[in-house]
Amino acid sequence: MSLEKIRNALKGISGVHIVPYGKDGAPDGPTLARVIDRIAAAGIHNIVTAGNTGEFYALSPDEVRFVHDKAIEANAGRSRVTAAIGRSLVEAIALGKRAKAGGADAVMAHQPLDPFAAPQAQAAYFKAIADQVDLPLVAYVRSDAMNLKDLMGIANHPNVAGVKFATTNLMMLSECVRASEAKTALWVCGLAEGWAGPFYAVGARGFTSGLVNVDPARSLAIHAALEAGDFAKVRALVDTIAAFETLRTRYGNGANVTVVKEAMGELGFEVGQVRLPGLPALDPADRATLLGVLKSWNVIPVRKTGTAA
Repeated sequence: MSLEKIRNALKGISGVHIVPYGKDGAPDGPTLARVIDRIAAAGIHNIVTAGNTGEFYALSPDEVRFVHDKAIEANAGRSRVTAAIGRSLVEAIALGKRAKAGGADAVMAHQPLDPFAAPQAQAAYFKAIADQVDLPLVAYVRSDAMNLKDLMGIANHPNVAGVKFATTNLMMLSECVRASEAKTALWVCGLAEGWAGPFYAVGARGFTSGLVNVDPARSLAIHAALEAGDFAKVRALVDTIAAFETLRTRYGNGANVTVVKEAMGELGFEVGQVRLPGLPALDPADRATLLGVLKSWNVIPVRKTGTAA
């Protein structure tokens, strides 16, 4: 897969799917296939498998491989598939090489969470993966630790297709965009729909999304408005998801995946609870807020009796 094709997909929506669990607590392949099919059928440009919304850090290495395989299979070539990798450098490279063999179009490297990681060494981590995995790389940058030189060293690596910029440091992002050339990786909004407007304003393209699991059409409408430069429409559409996204930030983002999974349950998907240390379940007040949002979106199926589910 060429860098240009991946960059074109990154200019769209990178939808990060959830991982459903069965009654035995293990990832549920058939339900995962339904989740992927729904996202791909909606026309989401890039499906990210084993990302943060997919509870990457709560999955064992074997489970990550299982999730990658099922996502690639269920997508059936409709969208690009980016396989998320990470943890130790050895493990990340092995996962990346396996993802290529399994048919992934690109890999996304999670930024290392090691408390003793030096900023310049984090940059070196991304570049080492890009050197050794023969697939376009998306570097997932989640902290402000790296300086402009470090970030540009990643973005100008010949095998890096994009940088998923997931901090609110728009001044640094602006510096990165100004320092970029034609060959530089695409700067992608890594903070979902709510931040996509400001990110676009300083030169980013595309955004990541967990919302696509629940209401992909709404996410696509936001993307279309961004691409058209209609920021008034972007603001209006983002207003409709504000309560949903605010719920996800509860408990230091500990409810992030919980909100998405409980919403999926309302849509008829048996997905199981979020694994620890994520929040297993919403409290009654937050759940009532979530139900109100879903009803306002008209996404909850109607029971055969004619009453709302």
